[in-house]
Amino acid sequence: MLKNFRAFQIAKEIHWRCADLKIAPFLRDQLMRASSSVALNTAEGSGKRTSPDQARFYGIALGSLRECQAILELERINDSKLIGFIDELGAILYTLSHPFPKN
Repeated sequence: MLKNFRAFQIAKEIHWRCADLKIAPFLRDQLMRASSSVALNTAEGSGKRTSPDQARFYGIALGSLRECQAILELERINDSKLIGFIDELGAILYTLSHPFPKN
């Protein structure tokens, strides 16, 4: 269930916090697309049946998260809580997108 999936809960929080930021309109649109991609790909990955399928979606979510980070840096956003959520989710998504091989 998504309510018990920490990665998705953090992804939602990141998206909501990004929506509250005051940044240049062209970057705001990109940030909203990227932050929604993080949440949606995290959710979709959790519903896939195989580890490779899951890892693919978590990898896409990680790429979108890095895009969010880049936009925040370009706009000099120093929201420590938002950055903390991004760092935490980045570590989770990195782990999920690189599953350990089964022996």
